[in-house]
Amino acid sequence: MIDINCDLGEGLHNEHIIMPLISSCNISCGAHAGSIEIIDNVIQLAIQHKVKIGAHPSFPDRQNFGRKVLDISNNNLQKSLENQLIVFKERALLQNATIHHVKPHGALYNLIAVNREKASVVIAAIQHVFEAVKLYVPYQSRIEEVAIQSGVEIIHEAFADRTYNEDLSLVSRTLSNALIEDKHEVLKQVQKISEKQLVTTVNFHEKEIKASTFCVHGDTKNAIEILQYLHEYIHTK
Repeated sequence: MIDINCDLGEGLHNEHIIMPLISSCNISCGAHAGSIEIIDNVIQLAIQHKVKIGAHPSFPDRQNFGRKVLDISNNNLQKSLENQLIVFKERALLQNATIHHVKPHGALYNLIAVNREKASVVIAAIQHVFEAVKLYVPYQSRIEEVAIQSGVEIIHEAFADRTYNEDLSLVSRTLSNALIEDKHEVLKQVQKISEKQLVTTVNFHEKEIKASTFCVHGDTKNAIEILQYLHEYIHTK
């Protein structure tokens, strides 16, 4: 079955609507959005709906919602990530919740896809906090390589509601064609990736890609409509 994941706990307060429509969630650890109270509430919702729980750490940058690359030393970045993951681990433990995966957020996610040095920092932080946890990564990325070499189990992720460049990087959010907002087009992209291991780039070329989980962003303006449509498709196949 196709796994749909969503970034939650980011202050949009739509988790109660989204959670029944997904099978994995990535919960903000408080560095780009959210709070301890929100983490607790979203973990509780995930348990109720039997949704896999993931930590969603980021650059410590609430001002830019974690969507800009910070000029931060590797040491300070690792400390920040470890602190975020430790807090999340503690909150999950209080509810006897299992942490299934880690998925970095925003600019950090995109950076470690292409920057091996920063990818190594992320892996080091994860391994200092968790004995065994899965990591959501983009196909053929630097973070995938470092994770495999370090013995971290990976799950390939693709984006249902984002467009792709030729190198499989995501089209920048500064461009008008970065988002896919038509629910039918979102489903087409999910089907093509899951069934054919191909994605059509913005230049209309087909590229090989693999994914076992698909992300829909909770802050996409019609995210609920998209998720309802995908949920209906998945559960009526």
